[in-house]
Amino acid sequence: MRAILAIDQGTTNSKAVLVSEKGEIVGRGSAPVGITYPKPGWVEQDPRRLYASVCEAIDACLKAAPDVAVEAVAISNQRESVTAWDAETGEALGPLVSWQCRRTAQDCERLIVEGHLDRVQALTGLPLDPMFPGSKFRWLLDRMPAGRSVRLGTVDSWLVHCLTGGRRHVCDASNAARSQLFDLQEQRWSKELGEIFGVDIALLPEVLDSSADFGRTQGLPGVPDGTPIMAAIGDSHAALFGHGAFKPGDGKVTFGTGSSIMTTLPRFIPPRNGVTTTVAWRLHGKPTFAFEGNILVCAASLPWMAGILGLSDVAALVELAASAEPGGPGFVPAFVGLGAPYWNSDARALFSQINFNTTRAQMARSVTDSIAFQVHDVIAAMRAQSGGELGALYVDGGPSQNRFLMQCVSNLIEHPVIQCEAPEASALGAAYLAGLSLGLWSDLHVIAELPRSSHIIDPEPVDRAVLLNTWSDALARSTSRETTANDE
Repeated sequence: MRAILAIDQGTTNSKAVLVSEKGEIVGRGSAPVGITYPKPGWVEQDPRRLYASVCEAIDACLKAAPDVAVEAVAISNQRESVTAWDAETGEALGPLVSWQCRRTAQDCERLIVEGHLDRVQALTGLPLDPMFPGSKFRWLLDRMPAGRSVRLGTVDSWLVHCLTGGRRHVCDASNAARSQLFDLQEQRWSKELGEIFGVDIALLPEVLDSSADFGRTQGLPGVPDGTPIMAAIGDSHAALFGHGAFKPGDGKVTFGTGSSIMTTLPRFIPPRNGVTTTVAWRLHGKPTFAFEGNILVCAASLPWMAGILGLSDVAALVELAASAEPGGPGFVPAFVGLGAPYWNSDARALFSQINFNTTRAQMARSVTDSIAFQVHDVIAAMRAQSGGELGALYVDGGPSQNRFLMQCVSNLIEHPVIQCEAPEASALGAAYLAGLSLGLWSDLHVIAELPRSSHIIDPEPVDRAVLLNTWSDALARSTSRETTANDE
């Protein structure tokens, strides 16, 4: 059997799946990455360990399907995490600075004070926030050893570098679009943005379509040298593609460490209301745009709360939460500030409206509900800006498999969500893009018709006004300012 080997490199784990010509997953493997917090608000990973985890995941995947021949490789990756390496030796020259990292918050504040915010947003569709790579690239450059020939890149470009034995320095348009150095309308690196952030754009990779020839493998264990790498795309974009969300208004919510909410657009629409505009994917030189809202802490709060309550695991926490009625205390998971649609680096995690009658179940429920509240606020901001109808809304990632959590989301946004049985939406999206390059699937219509197992969760009536008031009060306390829910 022939199959595409899709790498899904995430914040916590690297995964590898084999996708057949019928779009079916015929092999899986995974390996942990590891993450460190050297200072409060600092989050980083070891780029060498990251690549080693990819190799371990591939090894496990290939052992699970020994009769499969790898036709091509595809990459889906965590976004906004960046690193630097030596162009001549390939040696990593710094940490992988995570998308969660807030170490450049003061740099971003300085750029805002200097008056760069409007111009950066106009060119990139992104706010000046330490989540995005522009200021992180400058931080890395300030710490480079003297006399080195430096390359800068996002995770996809680092992986391509490793997979090809250092022969290619490339990335795809979706990852470039999240860098804060890429002009969305011109679809190229911007010298002006480079000057704003103090980054020489000559150090950045060549930008390719999401479905393109990224090079050939060299020295990848278990995979023949010369195997083509035919796709690369950011994981959130890959999930949107994997769901077949090709119609304007279609969208998806990926639940993981953080959360990404994306809806496909008919054209480029400048960002406002706290959401960003990005390149969903680029094919044949033509970008498809999308709105996106990035939630910094989503499911990461669940194991934390399970530990606080002395529960065995996240499943026990969710079971306890489901036993409580909604409407208890509020909880804001601002462990590293707040992302969309608030963009407040100074916000702090807290519980609100606790009293002597508050139960363990209510505390658990407030944490699980915070996931739905954050999704509600992003969806509301997108609806207010687009003026169009929200179409099919898919959910993916580990927490999406829990009916209780997804019912809470559907109730708050008053819209059905489509729960997909296969959690590997990002890997599937990357594989589909590689299949386009290979000619396994002729066009988007054929991909949209590939079989997918799913279940629709319709909203149930709840007292949204009371729930949103509690959430708004908690937000106001977290941000130390008056905050209202972005309801319609």
